[in-house]
Amino acid sequence: MAKGLKMNNNYVAIMAGGIGSRFWPASRINLPKQFLDILGTGETLIQSTYNRFLKVCDEDKIFILTNEDYVGLVKEQLPDIKDSQILAEPMRKNTAPSIAYASYKIASIDSNANIIVAPSDHIILKEQAFINKVKQAFEFVSKNDALCTMGIRPSRPDTGYGYIQFIEEHEGETIHKVKTFTEKPNLQTAKQFIDSGDFLWNAGIFIWNVKSIIKAFHENLQEIGEIFDEIKGQINTDKEVSFIERAFAECPNISIDFGVMEKAENVYVLPANFGWSDLGTWASLYEEKKKDYLNNAVSGKKVIIYDASNNIIDVPNNKLVVIEGLENYIVVDTKDVLLICNKNKEQKIKEFTQDIKNKDWDKFL
Repeated sequence: MAKGLKMNNNYVAIMAGGIGSRFWPASRINLPKQFLDILGTGETLIQSTYNRFLKVCDEDKIFILTNEDYVGLVKEQLPDIKDSQILAEPMRKNTAPSIAYASYKIASIDSNANIIVAPSDHIILKEQAFINKVKQAFEFVSKNDALCTMGIRPSRPDTGYGYIQFIEEHEGETIHKVKTFTEKPNLQTAKQFIDSGDFLWNAGIFIWNVKSIIKAFHENLQEIGEIFDEIKGQINTDKEVSFIERAFAECPNISIDFGVMEKAENVYVLPANFGWSDLGTWASLYEEKKKDYLNNAVSGKKVIIYDASNNIIDVPNNKLVVIEGLENYIVVDTKDVLLICNKNKEQKIKEFTQDIKNKDWDKFL
């Protein structure tokens, strides 16, 4: 812990339960992308996220929200995490039930906790700028009944991100009231958003006081709030696991964005610029990787390229790969799967995986 950064009421909930299907075939059901060293830094994405948050709060105040299938991976990659800090989802019910679980768990420890909820598989290049924004957001929610999110200042009309529109200033010129949330728009709409100057990318990072989020569940997702009210006497006991199994079975499958953030009246956004990418697709990874003189982003030690450009190539280091004539393609070779797909059509990857599932070839997923 860096000196001066300890904040007793500040907690972190890292979401690490996703499958990462858009990164298939590198990301697989039994080893999704948050557990991979996609950037070649020597750290997996979840390790990078965890180490970043150690500069925000103590290690015992960091909780990992994951699927029960990935508990072993979490323990392996984050050996300092205690079992009590791993919140295992017995089934996939989207983000709202998981965040409710974390909120009630943390509330049982500290009834005045400030919590940041963040994905495990994003990259942040400007770490100090990020930490400064987190501290600012914690300060804001500690004094206001507010649900705060971070919005990234857009650099291009990207159709792969959700957008947040903000209105009146709330705290000087830094924190704004949210007007609307918009899911991934078409290109023309995205251009209009950028031109207007009052839209930000939705980074999926949330900050709130635990009292505010529990209140918001009761006001906007009453069913989940009532289910998790029962946890108060059972959390941190031998009944917790059986309660969570029953709670998740009863909870609706719904995201925190749709269930709470788009309905609540007290939602605010903190504009930020800290070198963020959600690494949601191969194309977004391509943007972050170093390129050769033909704009190819290559991972692999024995790759020979002829008249090929603007490709992202991810192949084993011990495999000789020769590529000629490809432009703007994704080439991914794993031990048992080879994917060759035009970057402009990478949205079809979900279609590919569904077709594979339909053929009962689940071992390749």
